[in-house]
Amino acid sequence: MIRLIGYFFGLASVLALAVAVVVAIYLTNVTRDLPDFAVLSSYEPPVATRIHADDGSLMAEYARERRLFLPIQAVPDRVKAAFLSAEDKNFYNHPGVDIYGLGRAILVNLQNFGSGRRPVGASTITQQVAKNFLLTADQTIDRKVKEAILSFRIEQAYSKDKILELYLNEIFFGMNAYGIAGAALTYFDKSVTELTIAEAAYLASLPKGPSNYHPFRHPDAALERRNWVIDRMVENGFVSQEDGAEAKKQPLGVTLRRTGSHLFASDYFAEEVRRQIIERYGDKALYEGGLSVRTSLDPKMQIVARKALQKGLLTYDERRGYRGPVSQIDVSGDWGVPLAKVAGLSDVPEWKLAVVLAVSSDRVDIGLQPATEAGGKVAAERQTGKIMAADMDWAYRSATGDRKTAKSPEGVLKAGDVVFVEALEGEGQKDRYRLRQPPKVQGGLVAMDPHTGRVLAMVGGFSYAQSEFNRATQAMRQPGSSFKPFVYAAALDNGYTPASVIMDAPIEIVQGGQVWRPQNYGGGSAGPSTLRLGIEKSRNQMTVRLANDMGMNLVAEYAERFGIYDKMNPVLAMSLGSGETTVLRMVSAYAVLANGGKQIKPTLIDRIQDRYGKTIFRHEERVCEGCNADGWSNQEEPAVVDNREQVLDPMTAYQITSIMEGVITRGTAAGKIKLDRPVAGKTGTTNDEKDAWFVGYTPDLVAGLYIGYDNPAPLGRGATGGSLSAPIFNEFMQAAVAGTPPGKFHIPEGMSLIAINRKTGMAAVQGEPDTIIEAFKPGTGPADSFSVIGMEEYMAPEEILRTSPQANEAVTSGSGGLF
Repeated sequence: MIRLIGYFFGLASVLALAVAVVVAIYLTNVTRDLPDFAVLSSYEPPVATRIHADDGSLMAEYARERRLFLPIQAVPDRVKAAFLSAEDKNFYNHPGVDIYGLGRAILVNLQNFGSGRRPVGASTITQQVAKNFLLTADQTIDRKVKEAILSFRIEQAYSKDKILELYLNEIFFGMNAYGIAGAALTYFDKSVTELTIAEAAYLASLPKGPSNYHPFRHPDAALERRNWVIDRMVENGFVSQEDGAEAKKQPLGVTLRRTGSHLFASDYFAEEVRRQIIERYGDKALYEGGLSVRTSLDPKMQIVARKALQKGLLTYDERRGYRGPVSQIDVSGDWGVPLAKVAGLSDVPEWKLAVVLAVSSDRVDIGLQPATEAGGKVAAERQTGKIMAADMDWAYRSATGDRKTAKSPEGVLKAGDVVFVEALEGEGQKDRYRLRQPPKVQGGLVAMDPHTGRVLAMVGGFSYAQSEFNRATQAMRQPGSSFKPFVYAAALDNGYTPASVIMDAPIEIVQGGQVWRPQNYGGGSAGPSTLRLGIEKSRNQMTVRLANDMGMNLVAEYAERFGIYDKMNPVLAMSLGSGETTVLRMVSAYAVLANGGKQIKPTLIDRIQDRYGKTIFRHEERVCEGCNADGWSNQEEPAVVDNREQVLDPMTAYQITSIMEGVITRGTAAGKIKLDRPVAGKTGTTNDEKDAWFVGYTPDLVAGLYIGYDNPAPLGRGATGGSLSAPIFNEFMQAAVAGTPPGKFHIPEGMSLIAINRKTGMAAVQGEPDTIIEAFKPGTGPADSFSVIGMEEYMAPEEILRTSPQANEAVTSGSGGLF
């Protein structure tokens, strides 16, 4: 018997040794190509880039994986407890693999064998970290063995908190949300610290299968799983019975966070910042780099800029009549469902889509677009309203706006028409709406700090939802007469004075057998006129003579120096603004005039920080020696060294500013600009009234805009910069500077202020009518005798100005600024 026992013992020992050898060989082969877990120490997950306004408001987020990295110290205990209860209650006690949990899982799976139930897993959080970071998701024994081995090694190399931090920041929650911080924002629009027990439990239920517990497609399963997690939290002692019971009574409460722009009216601005970051750092840095971008956007100013431009575009558009409905639907049944499918303008919340239900001679009955719930289901409630005949009278006009084509709503709308409406406000206006239509005409507006180049507001069109094309930065348009101040600045910087007299009379330019005869807006000529009058009244013939007298090469040099063009074709037609540029460039150029001639670099971005908070870009380049002193020891206040290039004589800048103040008081914008402070500016209108411009500034704010069709077409007779764009500029500036102290334009030291005759430019005697105080540089002043530049050419009309051959295209096209 003893010999038999010894035999079996020996046999068992040999078999055990053989098994051990086989296992050793297997483990050797399996571990031969194990990934290096040391990479976990340098973990840098793809993190969302966040863009903020200058007051810190979140504007937009960009990410392929919506994730924000959160240190474990910032995760509340109740959130940790929810995940430990759902995934690994023994996490802080096991060495990487939970032997007891594994045993229980094996027993349960044996009991459930053949029942069709899904096998129960026993992966610990450490094992999930090993799988997610270092291995594939293959359901093989080899992968599970590698996972277990790596888990033991990870536990030896890293603390439990570090492992939990990796897990909570990496896992996928569905809805393109990664990591606990991203999930909290995506599902509940909250930070992690604001999550309730119920919310934390729901998020902890998602990693097992986000699609299985979708809050809208599978709400019952989601609620059941969440409550199961709450029960485990109670069972494990993380939550009291009372708190657990209360948490289970709560609804899921999922409030999906909107994507894209988060700050009202900032879409165009945010998109331009996005493009600039990609251009500077590449799209990987934008979508995965976790950059923190602080922009120059002033949210309050942005709202008033949007309002002013939209109002101007609508005012112009409605004068041209009604163009028809957005769509047509059947209203014989439930009109709410088809109406909910029609796309509206998400960034124009003042407007709603509505369907016409009935039309009479005095009113239109409408049904408003119902809400669509987060899961895509159309709300059951149906809301109706009315449009009175008086609230849509603009629609009775023809598309050209010159005559009426209808006398009542019956001639404009019919049942089934889908239209935009805006609620009327005030007493007795309940359920009453005004008919609206998105304008066909478009425009762009930019506001800037002239001292720093910081873009404070930018509007790229009526609606970003209607068109993402940014007309403030991407549209290349002719600036027309808004370019003229730079022609005159070049003259004043090179020997001319504001009192220099130029002949304003017909002029002919011959090129290639064709003749260009620039005309003043409205026809006629003023004869000999001062430079001041040339800008105030925007005289084309006078500007061409001046440009010809000093040479277009000089004008081109100044235009490039101001950043209006990169390379300007030095032909006379360009002196009237026939070249193409952008609103941003024009506003930047005017900012140089406003700040005394200092070069500026327009910027939408103040600062960019990487994911660790290190500043990798800063717009401010000025140096401040002593600004970072440790303390005060009776030293002088530190001074900021202005290292910007002086691109224009400060005296010239003031002279042009003074002249453009005259544009506001006596010139082409007279009566259009009404501010409680000094303001200078210039109108601009291109040939055939295709573009209407106004660019102007106060001592501390410069703004500019244009209005025009995206495919340039005439705006109509009389649609000038003074009549269309100047009122928009005025409305914006009134709101933008409200509550700020008015400043004055700085007069450089050494300038002389002399009274002159506005017509002759000669010194005025006391009591002489039609005089003005003009600014002169040292060594200059009014002429002693009356002389006119261009008089000889005017007196000898047979002498025709001739231009260089490269001017042919500009001359024969007839392009140029008007008014």
